[in-house]
Amino acid sequence: MGTSVIDGALFARMLQGGAAVLASHAEELNALNVFPVSDGDTGTNMTKTMEGGLAQIGRGPARQDIGAVSKRFADGALLGARGNSGVILSQIFAGITEKLSGLETADLSHAAAAYRRGIETAYAAVQDPTEGTILTVFRESAEHAAETISECSCMEDFFRRHVEEAKRSLAATPELLHVLKEANVVDSGAAGYVYIAEGMYEALCGRQPETSPVTRAPEEAVHIERFTRDSVLEYGYCTELLLRLTTSKTDVDAFDVQTIRDELQKLGGESIVAYRQDDVVKIHVHTFTPGRILEQMQHYGEFLTVKIENMMLGHTETARETAPPAKPYSVVAAASGDGIAALFSDLGADRIIRADAPSTEDFLNACRACGTEVVFVLPNHKNSFLAAEQAAKLLPEKNVRVIETKNDVQGYSALSVMTPGITDMAALEASAERAADSVVDGDVTAAVRDAVIGGVRVRRGEFLARRRGILVTAAETAEEAVLRFLESSGTDSCELLTLFAGKSVTPERRVGLTDRIRTLYPELELTVREGGQDVYDYYIALE
Repeated sequence: MGTSVIDGALFARMLQGGAAVLASHAEELNALNVFPVSDGDTGTNMTKTMEGGLAQIGRGPARQDIGAVSKRFADGALLGARGNSGVILSQIFAGITEKLSGLETADLSHAAAAYRRGIETAYAAVQDPTEGTILTVFRESAEHAAETISECSCMEDFFRRHVEEAKRSLAATPELLHVLKEANVVDSGAAGYVYIAEGMYEALCGRQPETSPVTRAPEEAVHIERFTRDSVLEYGYCTELLLRLTTSKTDVDAFDVQTIRDELQKLGGESIVAYRQDDVVKIHVHTFTPGRILEQMQHYGEFLTVKIENMMLGHTETARETAPPAKPYSVVAAASGDGIAALFSDLGADRIIRADAPSTEDFLNACRACGTEVVFVLPNHKNSFLAAEQAAKLLPEKNVRVIETKNDVQGYSALSVMTPGITDMAALEASAERAADSVVDGDVTAAVRDAVIGGVRVRRGEFLARRRGILVTAAETAEEAVLRFLESSGTDSCELLTLFAGKSVTPERRVGLTDRIRTLYPELELTVREGGQDVYDYYIALE
């Protein structure tokens, strides 16, 4: 006899199973890319999203109803969501949670209703839903499972049919998206969801993976030699806390997290981030006196975790350590290389996010840390726009405006026109959007497999040049690919050319390329910058 209801403990095991199977296929999903280049990150993004949800479940009590487990998982997945597929995945579970809210256990009718609600929520999160993606696979499989169950069905029947239809739907994604068919691949986000569904079904049937899917990043080396007996503390301590508000110390229901921000500022804190989720407040602050911070925060509750690091030992943050900006707005920008991050900071970005694919929480923390009500966000990645939008929705107290910049080049162009003296925010936003749209952006990187894309045949090891995301040429060297890009781009109407050299480009290669460009295109004003980005040898901005 099959399972008739799912309680919180079983649902948690199912989610763990789904995350485990997904994680075991993460690299396969990363490689499942339309373009034969090594910038695929779908597997990593979806895995991080699932891990964010599981981590939140683990912070709850040992026994939880299915409604509580689902809520914790959805909250954690939302904050950890990375990339388009990760954000959509988080919205699927947000919808499921709506229908499981308040339930101790869920039966078949609850499961069917929850998965149908997941469809609605996921589609609503995307401005222009594209069929042939994770949206299609989840919709078709959820509807099929809900429509084919009967009074005699059990939970195993529902989830087995869900998996079977998901696999069928996944196989059909190339018929819905021409780019998938031409590249001879299925949609990577959809494939990731199939693995999650398989893992959840296996766990439901008692075949739980033996190892936990949640991985921890390796500890960064602590360079204690950077602070000796003769050193003087210059940067203070990066202090992070998870504070549980307690009724014995404050009115939890009426507590305003702004109180904590004000206290931290009075104590001389910088780079302050404090936000509340239920009864827990996450706090980040740079301070020379962490003891005073801890003492003051304990007036409101008790600590769940505490982390204090001497910032002179080396840290990875790139946020500006300055007073709140005098301009009426702030800018949050993602950057893929050290040189690009430094350039964005020089151009006026107030917070720089250094991540391959920033999560909702990354954008949320950066926006919260800005000292202005108006915050412009430049995601600068084709798969980060939804995560940025979700962060904006979670900050109703701020006026967060997300500009759909799909790469660092578009972000560079948008930043270049954002003048501090402008007070008309709508006009400033429109100007940045026009700049991002008008720049002819390109990138050059090596192919990791043979492929035919848009009628262009490429071999593994050749260098591909793309213009606005569309493959235009392949060449034996990255520098030759740049020259062919310029030749095919019609430079007669352009005045400015900016090249961002990647981490792998040697000075000799860079100098040789710029000499050829100046000879072939003397009318172009050429600027070459050390971008420091991985994967891509060159980013190109033609204006």
